[in-house]
Amino acid sequence: MPRADVGGSRDNGPMTDVTRLPRALRPFSSGQYRLLTIALAASLLSAGAWIVSAVWQVVELGGTPIDLSFVAVGSSLGLVLAVLFGGVAADRIPQRRILLAVEIVRGAGFGVAGLLAATGLIEVWHIAVISFALGVADGFFYPAYSAWLPAILPEEQLLAANGVEGVLRPSVMNAAGPALASALIAMQGPWLAFLFVAGLQVVAASVLGVMRTTAVRRDFGEASVHPFRQTFIDLRDGFAYLLRTKWLFATLAFAIVLVFLIMGPIEVLLPFAVKDQTGGGAGAFALTLAAFGVGGAVGSLAVASMRLPRRYLTLMILGWGFGCLPLAVIGLTSWLWVMVVALFICGLLFSGAQVVWGTLLQRRVPPSMLGRVSSLDFFVSLALMPVSMAVAGPVGEWIGLAPAFLIAGLASPLLAIVTLAFARLGKDELAHPLDVETDATTVTGAEAAAGFGSPVDERHRSAELEGGEGVPGGEALRGRELPDREALSGGELPEGEALPEGEALPDAPSGSRRE
Repeated sequence: MPRADVGGSRDNGPMTDVTRLPRALRPFSSGQYRLLTIALAASLLSAGAWIVSAVWQVVELGGTPIDLSFVAVGSSLGLVLAVLFGGVAADRIPQRRILLAVEIVRGAGFGVAGLLAATGLIEVWHIAVISFALGVADGFFYPAYSAWLPAILPEEQLLAANGVEGVLRPSVMNAAGPALASALIAMQGPWLAFLFVAGLQVVAASVLGVMRTTAVRRDFGEASVHPFRQTFIDLRDGFAYLLRTKWLFATLAFAIVLVFLIMGPIEVLLPFAVKDQTGGGAGAFALTLAAFGVGGAVGSLAVASMRLPRRYLTLMILGWGFGCLPLAVIGLTSWLWVMVVALFICGLLFSGAQVVWGTLLQRRVPPSMLGRVSSLDFFVSLALMPVSMAVAGPVGEWIGLAPAFLIAGLASPLLAIVTLAFARLGKDELAHPLDVETDATTVTGAEAAAGFGSPVDERHRSAELEGGEGVPGGEALRGRELPDREALSGGELPEGEALPEGEALPDAPSGSRRE
């Protein structure tokens, strides 16, 4: 049966001399990427406006920190429950269609909230239910976006694209979105902000609607397996890769604890710190989020504009850990500007490290696993987010805001140091440098995203054997008749063939056969 390819060409419009552009702007030479960025910006703007609008709707309803925890748990719980299935879907369904469906669902949720608020019928549980639906939608959005990006951009532009996302996410979602929401709330109330962001979702869906659908992996060779069972087989394979990959497992183990420490205070307690300690309202709260966003934009742009350091794993984890240290002062100050500076520093270091992480996944994870590994990244690192948000409110009321922020700020860098001490990732990051310039003519494209090719920095074993370089005993291999590629990928050698000492054959990729 033929593979269902719709518009699978890499024709993204005229590709001018991109080397004349600054490194961080080179992805914009692709027409498809420009459209995707517009859709992403509209979606992030609505998400940022929703955060402030939902918080202040709860406050206007007389809600407490526990009520706000209830709402926040709904969003994060929906994300955690859906993201694994979103990863499987991203490997089997055209990613554009997934993103389009997500934007439609989010727009419907914002519209319902706006109508309920405008008619005075809205209650806290309504916001919690809508937040849950939005979390489910986000669980499908992130893996699809991560898996689609390498299919439409050359490999050497992925770092810059991750930097662009790193700029948009904090500056648009954490800065422009909250600022927009606070202005609309000041004009009429949260209901106007809800309806406005519903309109933004129409823009995002319309842009995605005119984009071309790219090819995805279709494993018709396993048609005898029921789709429901195949879903869990794919999940099992993803978890197996996570457990046997040391740098991935160590980083996500660190992330799951870090998220538990910081997400509750930021999402649940920060609005009350602004309100109770500084006397500020929605505008002041939006300003603190904007500071985090601007700092994140600066950090992301800086990382995207330079070559990565050799010690990228070490600096990434330290950036996340020490980037949370300024949270310790949030509960100790009554000055809004101190909170703003602290959150700017948090955003700077945190988002800069995030750009490194996104590039690391796209460079070192096999393309056929990228959707599932991206979903596992979100699932494992965010698994304790609902717990963090659920306990933040009661803990804040029990011990106070100042001790809660102090614990979050001081424990985070300590966690980073302990992780590096036990994981010992130094040899791994030196053995797999990400600062090596790649061949600009080699791209990942739809074939690599579908699992039929390798990233540029991890060449096929057959290519290494043919050149006789990069493997022990390469000189002796030159001029020899090479084993059949299918035999290599199947983990077997023809009779009489052998690899040099210390070399091992790669495992057979799951579902790698072509139709």
